[in-house]
Amino acid sequence: MSQNKGFYITTPIYYVNDIPHIGHAYTTLAADILARYMRLKGKKVFFLTGTDEHGQKVEKAARERGRSPKEHADIMVENFKTLWNELNIRNDAFIRTTDEEHKKVVSAILQKLYDKGEIEKRKYSGMYCTPCERFWTAKDLIEGKCPDCGRDVEYIEEENYFFLMSKYQNSLIDYIEKNPEYILPETRKNEVLSFLKNKPLGDLCISRPRQRLSWGIPLPFDENYTTYVWFDALVNYYSALNYLAPKNIEWWPPDHHLIGKDILITHAVYWSTMLMALGMPLPRNIFAHGWWTVQGAKMSKSLGNVVNPHEIIKKYGVDTLRYFLFREVSFGLDGDFSEEAIVRRINNDLANDLGNLLNRFLVMNEKYMNGQISPMWIDDDFTIQIKKLITEIDNEKLWDEFKFNIVLEKIWEAISLTNNYIAKTEPWKISKEDSEKLSLILFNIWNSIRIITVFLYPFMPDTAMKIWNALGLKSLKIDYNMLSWSIQLKEVKTEKIEQIFPRIQTKKDNESEQKIKEDNSKMQELIGIEDFMKIKLKVGKVIEAERIKGSEKLIKLIVDIGQQRQIVAGIGKSYSPEQLIGKSIIVVSNLKPVKLMGVESQGMLLAATASDGTISILTVDREVNPGAGIK
Repeated sequence: MSQNKGFYITTPIYYVNDIPHIGHAYTTLAADILARYMRLKGKKVFFLTGTDEHGQKVEKAARERGRSPKEHADIMVENFKTLWNELNIRNDAFIRTTDEEHKKVVSAILQKLYDKGEIEKRKYSGMYCTPCERFWTAKDLIEGKCPDCGRDVEYIEEENYFFLMSKYQNSLIDYIEKNPEYILPETRKNEVLSFLKNKPLGDLCISRPRQRLSWGIPLPFDENYTTYVWFDALVNYYSALNYLAPKNIEWWPPDHHLIGKDILITHAVYWSTMLMALGMPLPRNIFAHGWWTVQGAKMSKSLGNVVNPHEIIKKYGVDTLRYFLFREVSFGLDGDFSEEAIVRRINNDLANDLGNLLNRFLVMNEKYMNGQISPMWIDDDFTIQIKKLITEIDNEKLWDEFKFNIVLEKIWEAISLTNNYIAKTEPWKISKEDSEKLSLILFNIWNSIRIITVFLYPFMPDTAMKIWNALGLKSLKIDYNMLSWSIQLKEVKTEKIEQIFPRIQTKKDNESEQKIKEDNSKMQELIGIEDFMKIKLKVGKVIEAERIKGSEKLIKLIVDIGQQRQIVAGIGKSYSPEQLIGKSIIVVSNLKPVKLMGVESQGMLLAATASDGTISILTVDREVNPGAGIK
């Protein structure tokens, strides 16, 4: 491969009559993630997306609205551009099939194929679906209707021009079998091979009479005919390089054509054979991903289950959506979309794991080091494990085969490893004993979060930049050099920020809070001295503290009251776990155990609540042995 070869990735060009939904967003976001990763690695990238604007449906919709087809397309195309901007998609170019430069290239390719004898005119009869703009044979129909959209078809007999696709059937089978990565995933490759091997490949009708379809590109060798919309659309991958791509870089062949599984045959068969006829190299890869369903059903307007990405972004945020789509399922398979699953990912992955890690570190570094970072390149078990994970995450094959869920799983392994490192090293204890060791621990945590942030950037660019700035790295660019464990650092000072992913209250949270309120209200009833004497209050020293997964308020404490007790307290909004370690608190030691969110609490600590809801724990004002009674 040429040293001057750039990385070229495309999405389908989306039909301009559609309103963009989560499926369109899914494809384009996947391309954006891989493009961002390749740019991080210093590669020259050309990421192309756009709109398909010719055909009968556009012509009909424009007529119904009293507009010309081009006026209609100009309005509709903004739906896609607006959504791509809202999703933080950074495509390098946006092609429209109404671009004059594109139309010139389509005409030139048609003329070339005609001159080579690859196109011929013949009479044709068949069943035609106007909404799909496609001919079908009688045996293709399902109960007499179009097998794709289920609508009525009409019998048409007319002369048309055909691309002699059938002559490339065996050549295409041979090419796919010799290039196993040409079509991915494996199931899609097998689907195409089955299509090619089980029946003769026909020729492709590439024209429509102009009296039936005028909105499109005229055939250069016969202006009585208009180019079939699919032939026109597929050429965009090549035509864009003639007028939209940076010059002096070799872009062809594309590295990836990224598509949905519903347009696999048009790309893997139609486009492949067209390129063979032109004598052009085929793309390195065609990747056909699955669909997002709702309760197992494919999204459709008729079912009213189409997910509007604008609404999801408004409710949960753009980076949450970007993360969810590629963590929830393997890219390539179908996935079921639900807001319950999004909330679960927010609370478990983003709030508890990532958000809690960042918050704990920033609070500790501010408290113990005044926000300063002191580089200390000393290897231990933790740094060795993190470095191993860096290598695994930075496996270009994982990214290049769109195994994004595996990449994210490994990133979360690094997050979990770092959280466990904090629990194991207990910086809040070392702060009183060994300042140099504390500095090393905090630096290792900072360094781990720094590298995690670089890997998060392609998936969650805004979140990554917030973390990057909080780590004190505003002056440095997020790039591939930043994946090195050892880097040259100038003075760095961290900054505390608001929780990047606030936890979302769920029904389970509300039930737990209601239970706590009920318990509190029962305790507010008047009692006599004999009842009060039954309450045993003891001084307890907090040995361990950690948040309960799935709750924003509850913290699990291990308290020494002469013996160890586990206490669950709803103080998580006022205290972080590390602030509680070592505190001498007042504990009700003879309460019956209760379970809060499935975790047993063997007592209760005493605390006061201010008018603004801030909680203050009751403590003793001088050193008292754990277990001492309170009278």
